Parts: sequence; C-alpha cells; structure tokens
Amino acid sequence: MKHLTLLLLPLLALLAACKTDYANLPTYSATRQLQAVIEVPAGSSHRLVYAPETNEFIPDKAAGKDRITAFLPYPANLGFIPSTETNSTGKGLEILVIAESRPPGTVMDVVPLGVLQLETAGELEHIIVATPARPSEQLITATDYASFSTHYPAAKVILQTWFAHHNPTARTRFVGWRDDKFADQEIQRWMKL
Repeated sequence: MKHLTLLLLPLLALLAACKTDYANLPTYSATRQLQAVIEVPAGSSHRLVYAPETNEFIPDKAAGKDRITAFLPYPANLGFIPSTETNSTGKGLEILVIAESRPPGTVMDVVPLGVLQLETAGELEHIIVATPARPSEQLITATDYASFSTHYPAAKVILQTWFAHHNPTARTRFVGWRDDKFADQEIQRWMKL
C-alpha cells in the first residue's frame, strides 16, 4: 500500500497543478454552440476577472482594492467568449448569460440573443446577451432578438439600466440594442485566428 501511495502522490500533484486555459478554449463547442466562460455569478457584487497567466479567477481591482459593485448585484452571469480578443491585453468579448447563478469557471453552451451597446468614457462597448443552449437551463424562452424583444422587453430595460448605473465613476451610458445577427458578426470579428 505504501508503494502505491508513493506512486500516486506525484500523479495527484501533477493533476492538481493542471488548470484549464479558459481563454483558449474553442469559441464554439463540438456541436457548434457558442461557448461562454463565467467570471461573475449572477447575484454577486464582487467583480472577478480571468487571469490567463495563472489560469485563475481573481478579484478585479479599482484603486488597488477589490472591485465591489455598490449597487444592485449582477443581474445575470457575466463572462467572456473564449478564443476572442477585443484589445491588446487579450480581453475576451464580454457575454452576459441569463441563467441561474453559475460559479466562476463554468463553461456553458449558449445562444446569443443580441448585443447591449454602451459607451464608457467615450468608448463603444458591446456585451453579448445570451441564454443557455439547453432548454432545461433556460430561465427565459427567447432564442433570438425578436423573441427576446417581444416577450421580455422589461428584461432589456433592466439590463440597460443596470449597466448604465452599476459603476457611477465609469460614466457609462446606454447606446442601444443590436440583434442576434449583429452578435454573430461581433463574435466573428473578435475571434482569434
């Protein structure tokens, strides 16, 4: 038994050291569903970000302190689309998944519903809004922008209002909504080659 333990210890240490490289997962799953990596669970006030150099989810910092939303908590799961890159720092395209709260590091197959357009400090920002691909995980029955707009107009107002007010120092304003076809174009635009 002692010999077996000695053989298993290095293997267990190696497995514990292996961490998923979430930034470089495929943008689309084997079944051609868009993938989302969750950073901030729905209902949380603590902003986490993925650190690709350590493959960990760490607190986002503002003025040297953990960034905590002093407003209402996140209304849905916030994360990024893997294998996308929107700037020189390697930041992935943001995605908001309307679903039950998921822990950081959850990878979900999702269906894009549209794009929330914001302007922060003079820069245009796009956030893909999505729902889980699996019907059993969906909180809303929308599958595209038209059904989202028709059946859930109040959800759209909640999201645009929350993002415009959750960080008063960012000077964010709501610009508009774009449809699921625009979302697909944005995803293609920012995919790593």
